[in-house]
Order: sequence, then structure tokens, then C-alpha cells
Amino acid sequence: MKRFAVVIVLLFAVMVTTCSQKGPARTTESGLDITRRVELVLYVIGNAPPKQAELSEYFNKIALERLNCTVRINWLAWGEYRNKYPLIFSSGEVFDMAYGATWLNFFSLAKRGAFKNLNELLPKYAPENYARQSKTALQQATVDGHIYAVPTLLATYSVYGPIYRADLALPHGWDGKMETFEDMERYFKIIKENHPAVEPLTVDARSSELDDLWLYYHGVYPSKGATNDFLFFDPTRANPKLFTYWEYEKTPEFLAMMKRWNEAGYFSKSGLADMDSEKILNGKSALRVHNMDTWEQYYIDRPEWDFRYSNFVKDVSYMAFTQDSLVIANTSRNSERALALYDLITSDEEVFRAFFYGIEGKSYEIHSVDGQEYVKLINPDDYAFSNLWAARTREFNLPVVGAPANLRELKAGFDAMIVEGVNAQKFRSFVIDTSSIETEYATCLSVHQQYWWPLELAYVDIVSGLTEYRDKMRAAGIERVREVLQKQLDEYLANL
Repeated sequence: MKRFAVVIVLLFAVMVTTCSQKGPARTTESGLDITRRVELVLYVIGNAPPKQAELSEYFNKIALERLNCTVRINWLAWGEYRNKYPLIFSSGEVFDMAYGATWLNFFSLAKRGAFKNLNELLPKYAPENYARQSKTALQQATVDGHIYAVPTLLATYSVYGPIYRADLALPHGWDGKMETFEDMERYFKIIKENHPAVEPLTVDARSSELDDLWLYYHGVYPSKGATNDFLFFDPTRANPKLFTYWEYEKTPEFLAMMKRWNEAGYFSKSGLADMDSEKILNGKSALRVHNMDTWEQYYIDRPEWDFRYSNFVKDVSYMAFTQDSLVIANTSRNSERALALYDLITSDEEVFRAFFYGIEGKSYEIHSVDGQEYVKLINPDDYAFSNLWAARTREFNLPVVGAPANLRELKAGFDAMIVEGVNAQKFRSFVIDTSSIETEYATCLSVHQQYWWPLELAYVDIVSGLTEYRDKMRAAGIERVREVLQKQLDEYLANL
């Protein structure tokens, strides 16, 4: 009996030794225990490419090896994300992380407790990412004293201006100059005279965006830091006050210009009913106002056309770093592992490429031109780059094959223009909170689109139309909205 007991003890010792050799406790440098294998659930916006499963399988092998986890991606399709995105947070669903953005109501969702407080978690479990975050970015991710998002590490710029086809105008004596609205008008005249089937200016159901451009050109800042706004201020003033379109001294000049362009036929008389958002790529229009990323895409998509870009923003700043971000769901049971994986994705180029680009040689390839690396998507019918755009970093994100050769030079020039804490950049961390005026704000936005959009295009009489717009906005509650947002702006400045 004693001999049997000794054998049992010896066998147990061997088993313990063997098991400890096969599966010892695993921890990361931060002390995170990763012994237990977990599946992380990530939500992104968009439509899953047909062969996404191949890319996920490839990446998950790396994630298993490095952090003993896998990632399951849930997609919220473009046609349904507006309704479904807030529901994944309010329904109590258990998941780990999601793409977050200012345009996905980051601020209001954070106020409602949708995201996990990252004050302690972020520096501990994503230390490399945290160390590269700017003070401004972390400030933008902070709501009521708590960090609720991991901001992108890729700076984007407030540059805005005309994207235009030089090939249509250069053969007809155009000097190529596009620096002012007068230059734009001369370009329109050449297009109208020589290409009657082409609309000189793109106007569709999204409006023209010329009103935003006019304000940016004159140094005006929108209260919400983005287009389609109705309250503005001068960022150069010590104590700026919010004002409206009808109060802005240069609005009559803008409307007179738009009336002149309307009468000259430089844009469609029924543009706001036009649902074609790709007129310029379809050869139906010659110029569109938008950002530099859109220009880059047009340049790649239509290399046979001489697409050029001019920035009309006088006071360039970095867009909010929470415009693209990662949020950890408040229901997450694996917050630490999720942050550790994201830290790896944004700090290790090999892991980043596997996550964001996919499988080299199968879904993407790297090209080197004059010492500069470019990325090319292979077979876009089956594959796509990741829709977690927040994962892009300044170091790892590559321009796409066919992008303008001077892209990096332009961005370096914008970087040199931006000074922290000065003018527009000073206000990039200012985020309006409309929770106490939701009804008034939504009504004002609806009235703005209903009455200002046709007015800015001179579809209605510009004098009586401006008066009607003012009266409708006042009835909608603009003064209450202004009062609340002005108080927030004053408090923001007082706390800098």
C-alpha cells in the first residue's frame, strides 16, 4: 500500500512538472496575465469584404502567438450603422472594443457611460501607444475628467479647398492659378465656355460646401469644428463670441458671388435634388470642394485626368484626434487584453500590416519608388484594408500606389504651419455638448439645411431669403443654443 502511494505521488509530481512545461502562466511586460485564451469582439463601420475571413484567420495566428487571443470583427453596414451603432452600447451587449469617432457621437456616448474609463488602463496596458499620444489628443479623449478613447496616432489636417481637373482648362489658356475665389471663377468661365456638357462646380444633395470654404478662407472657426455648422467664432480673439451667418459681415459678399455664379450657369439649378455623389469621377463636373484625402483618392482613381488640389484654409490645424479612435465598451470583460493587442497593432509594424493591410502578396503588396514605400491593394473585389481607421499611425501608414508624389511634402508643410495653443489649433479640443439643448439643436440643424442650403446657392432671393433664414432660426431656438454653447466656450478658455 505504501509503495502504491509513493507511485501515485511520483506520478502526480511528473504530471505537475509536465503540465507546467507545456502551459506555464504567461504574462506580458506590463504584468498582464494572458494564460487564458480569449476571443475579443470588435465592432467596425462598413461592409465586410468577401474574403475577410482569410485575413482574420491570418491575423489571429499572430494574435494567438503574441497575446493568446483572437479577434472577431462585427460589421455595421453603411446602410444601418446610424441606428445600430448606439444600440450596441445601450442594449447591454457584451463586447470589447469598437471604432469610435466624433461623427459617431463620441462625446454624448461617453457622457452616457457607453465606454470604459481608461485613465489607469491605457498607460498600463497600452504603454507604447500612450507614450506617443499628445497632450491635445488625450485632452480631446477626456470627458468629465476621464479618458474614454484611444485617439488615433495619425494626424489629419483641417485643409479644405477645390479639387479640380486641370486637364480641362490648361489647353484653353488657363494659367493654372487656384489660390482665391476669383481664380475659381475664372476657371469656371473657361470650363463653361469650352465644355458645355460639364458642370463647372459640383453641387449635389450634400450642397456645395462653398459656404464652409468661404468661412475657412477668412479665418472663421465653426463651433463644432466641422462642416455644416450654423454658429462660428474668430479664433484669433482673446474672448471670441459666437455669431451666425446673418450677423457675419462677409455673408452678403458671399451670397452676391453665389448669385453671380448661379446666373452664369456654373452649377446645376437643381443640384440639391441630385443624388449623384460621384459626378466629378463620372466626368460630369470639373471641380468639387473637399479635403485632401478625397483629392488623393480621385488622383489614384483617375490617373489619366490631371486632378489638382488647392488649400484655401488660412489657419491650418490638426483635426480632432478623436475623429478616429478606439473605444473600449463598458461591458467588456477583457479590457486589458484588448488594449494590449491594440498597443501591439499600433507599435509593431509587422503586426500593424497583418491587421490593417492583410496578407502580403495575397491582399496587398509593397512598392518602393525613389526610396519611398507605397502600398497597393490586390484584388479589391475580394479584399480591403481594415475599417478600424484609428489604428493608422504616422510611422506605419503608407500612401497608396498612384498617390500624388508631393503628398508627404504637403503634409510636412502643414505640420510646420501648426503651432500648439494658437488660433484654430487652440480650439481643437473644444467639443460642444448639446445634451441640454438636444431638441433646439436638432431643430436648428434641420432649419439650417432647409433654408440656408438653397439660399447659399441663390436658388431663392438672397436678400429676403437671408431674412427668412434668420427668422426661422430664431423660432427654432438659435438664441438658446447660442447661450449654452457660448457658456461652454467661455469655460473651455477659462480652463486652458
